[in-house]
Amino acid sequence: MTSTHYINRGNISTKAGFGQGLLEAGIADERVVAIGADITASVGADLFASRFPGRFISLGIAEQNCVGAAAGLALAGKIPVFATYGVFSALRTTDQIRVSVCYNNLHVVIGGAHAGVSVGPDGATHQALEDIAVMRVMPNMTVLSPCDATQARLATIAAIQQCKGPVYLRFGREAMPDFTLAEMGFEIGQAQLMHHGSDLAIIATGHMSWEALQAAYELEKEGIHVRVLNIHTIKPLDEAAIVLAAMECGALVTAEEHQVAGGLGSAISEVISKHYPVPIEFIGMNDRFGESGTPAELMHKFGLTAGNIITGSRKALARKK
Repeated sequence: MTSTHYINRGNISTKAGFGQGLLEAGIADERVVAIGADITASVGADLFASRFPGRFISLGIAEQNCVGAAAGLALAGKIPVFATYGVFSALRTTDQIRVSVCYNNLHVVIGGAHAGVSVGPDGATHQALEDIAVMRVMPNMTVLSPCDATQARLATIAAIQQCKGPVYLRFGREAMPDFTLAEMGFEIGQAQLMHHGSDLAIIATGHMSWEALQAAYELEKEGIHVRVLNIHTIKPLDEAAIVLAAMECGALVTAEEHQVAGGLGSAISEVISKHYPVPIEFIGMNDRFGESGTPAELMHKFGLTAGNIITGSRKALARKK
């Protein structure tokens, strides 16, 4: 079976995809309202705020209040979308999300910007590296992590139009390769097979899906055929696709711009340890904070590149029986 060779059509930030998706969903449904926390343009919500000033509420740097207001709006029949940096929207507001939103199973969409170290010079305090771990253990919560701007747009629309309960949507600031097509669609809970192979499977999320593809292309030159799965939905997780990859490939590598503990790597391990244990290597942040620097410098320093995925792939293959 022939694999698609994905091409970068140009670097665009996933926050731009989020902003476009929010605007389109707002045009389609007047129940959609947006809540900002004093950094509207920084998270891509300025398009919606400019088009619908009467449906945009800025509550300032008061993130817990934003979640409380979002819960109230949801109870009143609105579809509230609250977005700020992930370290604030997911971590500073954990209690309010747990009790006010998740406990009541309210349809509130929470945008977590500045995900990962690719934020760059803002440094450790603004680099969301623990948000997936916190959000995926929340009952009723759907967790989305799109791989590029095009998919971020589709994920935002899906979060607003398809979901009934709370949603956490993770995205970044830096312009990154935009390589998927809108025609590919977006189905919540379904892993996206991006490259065929049976020697090894690389399972990635967010920006790391592009790096996973580059690693697969390089390994293919050596006759190593790698399956690449893009996990744009962390929860609900496509367990069937993961177990099939383990059974047919015999070894896995996970790749994420997040702490390995509690993140995608942990989620995949939970599935395969129960259903089909195979060797697995983890690419991600290993129990440490990020730093200030350019996005490229930080991705290299913390081992979040195609080259690091190739190294992990060789280790996994060496352990394969």
